[in-house]
Amino acid sequence: MVKNIKKIIHFFDKLEDKTRAKLSRKPILYALIGGVGLVLFWRGVWHTADSIMFLNGPVSIVVGTIILLMTGVFVSTFIGNKLIITGLSGAKKIDEKTKEEVEAEESQIKNIQGVLKNIEHELSDIKSEMQHDDAPSQK
Repeated sequence: MVKNIKKIIHFFDKLEDKTRAKLSRKPILYALIGGVGLVLFWRGVWHTADSIMFLNGPVSIVVGTIILLMTGVFVSTFIGNKLIITGLSGAKKIDEKTKEEVEAEESQIKNIQGVLKNIEHELSDIKSEMQHDDAPSQK
């Protein structure tokens, strides 16, 4: 039984990899298929909940809130991780920043890109040296 479940999971994992690889080249089609799948999934959840007699509106809210709180999804679902992080760090929204702040940020990004390029070149040099040192000497 467990072996069969592992085979099924492996099959869908490989299928997902192939599907994502193909659809990622066509983002509009990817979004359309993903959207339809998402709506059909939630439609199924909705209809299933409707078939359970005691799940009226208020009970659904309470049960749903408990599930979301227990899994840690409640806050990230309604406000998102990005909003929480920017709120904690005191970051401003882009429309609240002055031109000078945006230019300073761009400058910092360019500096970081320069540092990364230098690191990349240094790593490339080190790699070349290591390959040269590992090559058998011809005597």
